[in-house]
Amino acid sequence: MLRNTKGFTLIELLIVVVIIGILAAIAIPQFASTKEKAFDATAKSDVRNAMSSQEAYFADEQVYAPNAMATGSFTTSAGIAVSASAASAGGYAITASHTSSGNTFWVQVGTGSSIEGKVQKAP
Repeated sequence: MLRNTKGFTLIELLIVVVIIGILAAIAIPQFASTKEKAFDATAKSDVRNAMSSQEAYFADEQVYAPNAMATGSFTTSAGIAVSASAASAGGYAITASHTSSGNTFWVQVGTGSSIEGKVQKAP
């Protein structure tokens, strides 16, 4: 005698829940690293924008601004802390980091450094 059964058995439902749990365990850490990469990209972008601002200031004044914010044409992104070393006619250094990321990015320009103009992760 065959009965007309509809629906899922308990075992089938448990297997689906386990598969969803495994997929979530894989996806959540990937999402966290993606957020950190986005924060780092914003910090790198701000370093490059500060560099452009310094170079534009230099083109007008023939000297680098004492601070990236002093150029008047640069504002930081939300959550980014940017600092610039005391600039001279020969160059400057800029660092930037996001408050939600443990990484700091920096560049030295015109200071005789081998990393001139390259945004790098701080050691």
